[in-house]
Amino acid sequence: MGDRGGPQQIPRPEIWTPGRPAPWADLDPAARLILPERIRSVYPPERSGIASPVAAAGAQPSSVLIPIYDLDGELHVVLTRRSWNLRHHRGEVSFPGGRADPGEDPVTTAIREAHEEIALDPAIVEPLGELDHLTTVSRRAYIVPVVAMLTEPPELHPSEAEVDRVLRVSLAELTAEGVYHEERWGAGPMSRAIHFFDLDGDTVWGATAAMLRQLLARLTGTDPGSLVDIDPARGIPLGIPVPGQTDGVV
Repeated sequence: MGDRGGPQQIPRPEIWTPGRPAPWADLDPAARLILPERIRSVYPPERSGIASPVAAAGAQPSSVLIPIYDLDGELHVVLTRRSWNLRHHRGEVSFPGGRADPGEDPVTTAIREAHEEIALDPAIVEPLGELDHLTTVSRRAYIVPVVAMLTEPPELHPSEAEVDRVLRVSLAELTAEGVYHEERWGAGPMSRAIHFFDLDGDTVWGATAAMLRQLLARLTGTDPGSLVDIDPARGIPLGIPVPGQTDGVV
């Protein structure tokens, strides 16, 4: 295993403290084993995530796809490192996804965006249920994460305009000791838990890490925490900066 962590620029504020361990930290390795049947039972297609409060205020919907597939008996998830030439979220690790086109449902948006960004064949995507939704730091948009099983290991080709590289990460690595950590950014009632996964050569943080933490906590049967743990920008009024706020998503 090489050095953990990647080249992402983390806008860590001056006031921050170490956070809590991973929800699954007390489980032994055997109890962290996740099978396809478990994913389908926890995230059936009819599962709708808890809505972001900004949705009722007319915020812009986006959707991401969380594609999971079996490779030689081990489950992997597909992530991307966004192009360094993009205006927003440059060089960050994320799930494929983007804004919904008019009239699109979250599943359609997520599958379309995954096809556009990494050439994921829609024919091998089995869409399942949603994670609880996330609020962007601007509070003018929200993200609907759609879990999906792939019927075979995918052949992927990143779009040069949007994606620097494709990452295929095993769920076993994500739940391994020392990979996840939490930081508490800010002070007082506006402080928030910010989530991180330090991979071999990459760091997943912010919204994508919050989605992974939520996903893995439920799949391991552990507590994902409060709605603010799941959605760090939730409940912060418009005009009040989120700790460490940038032009990206918390």
